[in-house]
Amino acid sequence: MAENLFVPNTLDRKKIYDEIAPQIAALVAGETDLTANLANVTAALKEAFGFFWVGFYVVKENQLVLNAFQGTIACTRIDFDKGVCGHCYTTEKIVIVPDVEAFPGHIVCSSASKSEIVLPVFDKNGAIAMVLDVDSDCSDDFSETDAKGLRKVVEIIERLI
Repeated sequence: MAENLFVPNTLDRKKIYDEIAPQIAALVAGETDLTANLANVTAALKEAFGFFWVGFYVVKENQLVLNAFQGTIACTRIDFDKGVCGHCYTTEKIVIVPDVEAFPGHIVCSSASKSEIVLPVFDKNGAIAMVLDVDSDCSDDFSETDAKGLRKVVEIIERLI
């Protein structure tokens, strides 16, 4: 298990994703506890990018339930048809929201959150097992670069579930 994360000294997010993805894969290799792995993934993403909030909501009891995260206190349960996470769940697609205030039905867990990206995480049967939710305290902070980079991280997690 890796004990340190090397983050290149650059603002180029693609380079950072390219550098940290294999480190995250090494970090979770051999660990069988999913929550421990999700906790380390959120810590790595928070450390690498300084995102306002990074976390996972797992499918449980017909809702998305808060799991491992880094950041401020969060909403504990989200209905499948509510907010950005619910929209990601129901559409099974990556959702990038440049301005959360403009997103219909946005759930305010923190008023400091300004933009958001949410990615579905699929199990081996092709069903959504969880979503990865990343929030920024800056408007319009996420792009296709983040979608592609975070997708690489999600693929690592999908191999574990």
